[in-house]
Amino acid sequence: MKQIKTIVHIHAPIHIVWDALMNFQNYPDWNPFIRSIEWASDSKEQLLITILPPDSQKPMKFNPSILRHETQKEFRWKGKLLMKGLFDGEHYFRLSKLPNGSTAFVHGESFSGVMVPFLKSGLRKTELGFKQMNMALKELCEERFKAIPNPDNLSG
Repeated sequence: MKQIKTIVHIHAPIHIVWDALMNFQNYPDWNPFIRSIEWASDSKEQLLITILPPDSQKPMKFNPSILRHETQKEFRWKGKLLMKGLFDGEHYFRLSKLPNGSTAFVHGESFSGVMVPFLKSGLRKTELGFKQMNMALKELCEERFKAIPNPDNLSG
């Protein structure tokens, strides 16, 4: 098993971060890594996700299943490459309120399957993609928070 875990502190209240994160239709406007997330037709548990790894011209598409959707706390899904057990990934976004009212955003994925040892360079690009997305989300949310009158009030 291989794990990627990234953390960024965002100077904005948790509800602003959650709203930006869950507004999938705006992903193409700000997200350099996850280019789109859509609900699969007639499904509350299946997603259609398109990612664009760093230094790649070719998007990758996945159809993961939602494992957890807890408002302002966590969004988690699990996907597979071709068939279960070959290369599986459990992806998550977790948010927590920091003592100063800002938000800790944890973005990670646990990979398992027989192909994991052979895909190390791809996993390095994935981690870079997570970090790029985190910084774009931080910038987006902090700009939105600054636009609010009296932004020092982080209580949201």
